[in-house]
Amino acid sequence: IDMQTRNVVGGVAALAALAAVRYAWTKPPQTVSDKSEVVQLLGGAGDPKLTAVVLALLTAVEDIAVTFRRTSQCKAVNTQNSFGDEQLNVDILSNDLIFKHLANSTCVATASSEETPQETPLGGKGFSVAFDPLDGSSIVATNFTVGTIAGVWAGDSLVGVKARDLKASMVALYGPRTTVSLAVAGVDYCHELTLIPSGGGGLKWEHSQVFDKIKDGKIFAPGNLRGTQDNKGYNELVHHWITNKYTLRYTGGMVPDVNQLLIKGEGIFTNPSSPSAPAKLRLLYEVGPMAYLVEKAGGVSSDGRQSILDLVVTHTEQRTQVAMGSKKEVQRFVDLVGYAEPMIVTK
Repeated sequence: IDMQTRNVVGGVAALAALAAVRYAWTKPPQTVSDKSEVVQLLGGAGDPKLTAVVLALLTAVEDIAVTFRRTSQCKAVNTQNSFGDEQLNVDILSNDLIFKHLANSTCVATASSEETPQETPLGGKGFSVAFDPLDGSSIVATNFTVGTIAGVWAGDSLVGVKARDLKASMVALYGPRTTVSLAVAGVDYCHELTLIPSGGGGLKWEHSQVFDKIKDGKIFAPGNLRGTQDNKGYNELVHHWITNKYTLRYTGGMVPDVNQLLIKGEGIFTNPSSPSAPAKLRLLYEVGPMAYLVEKAGGVSSDGRQSILDLVVTHTEQRTQVAMGSKKEVQRFVDLVGYAEPMIVTK
């Protein structure tokens, strides 16, 4: 075959491959994906009902990822959730998709989300799920990475639980790739799953990484920097990072800013409280599940006094300050910033 013919054949093959990828990302959400590697990973937990709940969440993630790629605009819908946050069309779509798939699993008794922060009966038995359907909606219009956070507890109520009792926790990231970081009770470490095209135009969840260590390092993601104005300890901490030439890696979205601790295996994420800028992150929907992931990956978490995993959820709308990352860096947060009482904030 001459060079010109070879180039033509190669070009046709490349276009065919690209078309297959595009089809996989735009095909209808009801398409069944290959989750065999996930089922194998979850085998260590030894609970078929828990597996069913995790698989339902992954199916919802697939649908949300497809929705993003089929939605030309992320628009406000002139409504607010009970926390006073402006809602976008993609917030509501994501929320509805997760509720639908959890109900279809028949293994979820109760679910609650940041968009609808009441305990909603779903008619199943076995587990309760708390989730933030679209964390980072304030940066979604700029096409930054955003995500879904979910925690799964045994039982039929979410009030009174602790993150240490989680049966599974996950964060999905919708960026250049769609990935999930997953931690499960009874399965060592934290694991990354990547959604990729498979044969025949389908989708497959590939077990792509294991996160087992978060070491000391000079990466920092400082949330709530306004708090440095009247939180002396936080101001000192930020000054320490800057004068010691740490690397700033911060998007303003909790999902990518915490997940980078797993990917990089080092660093710290903080979001403290101050008199003029009180804590805004929710223990049940965001902080608890994310702290579980970090600690399963070898890191630590703290509210300034104790591990986030030991905080009791007294109300679905409870908020807390937080630091997550390597042991040494979180201890520096504890020493300089210290403790702030959790808050319950309603609209």
